[in-house]
Amino acid sequence: MVSDAPPFWWTKADWRAWGLLPFSFIYGRVAGWRMGRKRRHAPPVPVVCVGNFTVGGAGKTPTALTLARAAKAKGLKPGFLSRGYGGSLDVTTVVDTHHHRAGDVGDEPLLLAQEALTVISRRRVAGAERLVKEGADIIIMDDGFQSARLVVDFALVVIDTVRGIGNGHLVPSGPVRAPITIQMRHLDAILKVGNGNAADRLVRQAARAGKAVMVAALKPKGDAGLAGKRVLAFAGIADPFKFQRTLEGLGAVVAELRPFPDHHHLTDDEVDALLADADKQGLLLATTAKDIVRLAGGHGRSAELAGRCHVVEVEMAFDDPQAPAYVLDRAIEACRARKLKEKSKA
Repeated sequence: MVSDAPPFWWTKADWRAWGLLPFSFIYGRVAGWRMGRKRRHAPPVPVVCVGNFTVGGAGKTPTALTLARAAKAKGLKPGFLSRGYGGSLDVTTVVDTHHHRAGDVGDEPLLLAQEALTVISRRRVAGAERLVKEGADIIIMDDGFQSARLVVDFALVVIDTVRGIGNGHLVPSGPVRAPITIQMRHLDAILKVGNGNAADRLVRQAARAGKAVMVAALKPKGDAGLAGKRVLAFAGIADPFKFQRTLEGLGAVVAELRPFPDHHHLTDDEVDALLADADKQGLLLATTAKDIVRLAGGHGRSAELAGRCHVVEVEMAFDDPQAPAYVLDRAIEACRARKLKEKSKA
């Protein structure tokens, strides 16, 4: 999957989007067929999938972390399942934050593993089996909504209300991963994040289809000590400008934002440039938690950069504090129902 989404995906469809439409048609047919696949592996524990309609981030990882905390509050042992995008390991692996680096397992799995048991696997069935073997009694998939490899007991689709689904076209003409009508059939609830209106049409569509609609916002943990400070911000996430808005919400003065592609590992030259430019302009350095894990264990002056950065961590705050528990309860009920059905057929 593309990590550095073309900018034209997020603006009104132009000649590039229309020119790629025949390829999008083929992509959509295949993606829709895959999502409709009937035979899926059914793990013996509930499976919650946190996905999105499009390529790129919408807040899936913070949402998954919030659900894991809610699961632990219920006395459960959650386990995260991730493909390990951006990592080099292609075997099913339990993520060890003391041993693995982002280059091994990906940046998001390192963040997830700080909260709960995390397994990366290119093969989701094998990953789910490993989580169960390691004692997980509920699986939280970070992404994978369109993969159709596992039975999903509750599918929560996250949508950013500022970017929405971009130009609305399917890959490669736009950022949408599968036909929206098909995705709507397979989701249980939409989580709209932020105060924009770009998701309004989809939210209405979901409501008409009888799907639950939840509301949340990404909120910083603490103030990072940046109020009134001039900063050089850098971020290698799906929407770096969202990070700028977060900093400005904390009262920081963003003198410069240096965006990088999602999951980007900084080169030595890029590290040197950030340090030199911050010194030259008298700016504080600020970045995201996802970027800082990629710097850990890096070469050259990466450790110096990591040590000088003000790290802004965010969490997903649901408008309804009971919403995460609701998601888990529905997943547990659905798992129980499918196991009874399987038993009656045996």
